Amino acid sequence: MGITIENLKKRIDVAAKRAPADLVIKNGKVVNVFTREIIREDIAIVDGYIAGTGTFEGKETVDASDKYIVPGFIDGHVHIESAMVTPPVFSNVVLPHGVTTIIADPHEIANVAGTYGIDFMLHTSEDIPLEVLLVLPSCVPATPFENAGASLEASDLEPYYSHPRVIGLGEVMDYPSVLHKDDNMLDKIMNATARERHIDGHASGIHSDGINVYMAAGIRTDHECVTAEEALTRLRKGMYVMLREGSAAKDLVALLKAVHEHTARRCLFVTDDKHLDEIIDEGSIDYHVKTAIREGLDPLLAIQMATLNAAECFGLKTKGAIAPGYEADLLLLNDLKTVDIDRVYKRGNLVAQNGHVIQPKKAFVASPAITDSLHIKHVSREDLKVRMNKGNRANIIEIKPKMIVTKHLIEKVDVIDGFFQPCTKKDQLKIAVVERHNETGNIGLGIVKGMGMKRGAIASTVAHDSHNIVATGTNDDDLLMAIQVTADMKGGLVVVEGGKPIVSLPLPIAGLMSDLDYQVIHERIKEVNKALERIGCSMEFNPFITLAFIALPVIPELKLTDTGLFDVKAFRHIEIEASNIT
Repeated sequence: MGITIENLKKRIDVAAKRAPADLVIKNGKVVNVFTREIIREDIAIVDGYIAGTGTFEGKETVDASDKYIVPGFIDGHVHIESAMVTPPVFSNVVLPHGVTTIIADPHEIANVAGTYGIDFMLHTSEDIPLEVLLVLPSCVPATPFENAGASLEASDLEPYYSHPRVIGLGEVMDYPSVLHKDDNMLDKIMNATARERHIDGHASGIHSDGINVYMAAGIRTDHECVTAEEALTRLRKGMYVMLREGSAAKDLVALLKAVHEHTARRCLFVTDDKHLDEIIDEGSIDYHVKTAIREGLDPLLAIQMATLNAAECFGLKTKGAIAPGYEADLLLLNDLKTVDIDRVYKRGNLVAQNGHVIQPKKAFVASPAITDSLHIKHVSREDLKVRMNKGNRANIIEIKPKMIVTKHLIEKVDVIDGFFQPCTKKDQLKIAVVERHNETGNIGLGIVKGMGMKRGAIASTVAHDSHNIVATGTNDDDLLMAIQVTADMKGGLVVVEGGKPIVSLPLPIAGLMSDLDYQVIHERIKEVNKALERIGCSMEFNPFITLAFIALPVIPELKLTDTGLFDVKAFRHIEIEASNIT
């Protein structure tokens, strides 16, 4: 939001106490994130900005006695699509949790719909109380080893830098392209660098020498750390470390071991991918702050990480603090340690109170360019057979609960008439990824362990990052039905048992998002979870979220795409069959 000469004059007059402020918040205990101290003082607000702190008079006053006042929280890396709602509805959900600004990467919808997807996210995030800043998706498709719905070159992204809410280049997850100086990737990096824009990283499993490569290329952040040691490696190289706690990747507690007085200023909080029900029930960045405090971090340090650190990381010079010249994004807390949020202000306007948004925004209905996104060839039972020619040993994807990394196992499997047979006792299920963008007919098949499913099958079009149909099941009939139902409803989640769908959640917007209000979606997710329990899925983790990340071939160790089983460490496809031992 630009400033006019009239705004500037008015702000100076209020700061100099020659004119009353629009709003003064009085008697609050203000958290100063620069000095990490609490000061009882007034906050004078004019035209959505803070003109001064101290003692002020205003046209309107708010008594904040017994309240702590902290800056609005910033989510440094989030995919809105993962909450399965459009930006206006996402705003309704996260504002009551104190999140006033997000750095959104429309990577998911761009992999389905290309520039139409970016346009959709920019358009639907206009004129909502949540400030949505975008970084452009750098890897569409994510890798050359799968089929997505679009391909974005540097020339496709360049025009978006003229948009005032586009602040950088999104997570660069194709490390080999950076390492080997791929021209298209370097063009994307150079376009951002020439405009002095931020460049996000994605350094899953990358060692110290690889971090050198990323930093040398101008990439300054990473959200893929899973251990304190990985975090320290990045911090020592000068990176900002994003401490992630989403629905699939729950790394926060482990990463907090790397946070102390000397490292904290280069750390910030992100959700990355978090399902709607978990945001509603658990929280967003407020959950990170609460968890950090519970784990022993000084509350003022945790708040600094959620505000000033994130703002400085992205060069947001008027966000992240309560100080003159900063935007009046403020939270009034009943209690500092429990982060009990009473009121949320965005640019001086009350936008949420007592856990509820003040003026809810309606879901946005998309055009056919976004909703008509499923195009698959007919899938038959025969297409789902996994032939075992050499014996009974197979390369298996093992799930690691609450993590998006997997383990590469080699185990004996059941084989009948030369074909793999799922076995619930061994917890070995069949998994399929069906290409759904261009009717290629590609179907990648594999074996997964750790889902705990006893009956039926599940399928989804939320399958990072290409978002093909991903399905797993205990038998081919239910697996086939799950795939067909998902295609018929133009995207979404489905649970099948006994050849019949027992619950589904349509996601007609790019196969990723619903056009319903979040309360309706929340209830439907509860029904989905009950159905997952009914068919025996492990509820130690979210089966659908875990399933989605099994299709992401940039996260170690073994994954599945529409073109087959992919060994991430070797960065190549491998056969399902493993060498047999006699």
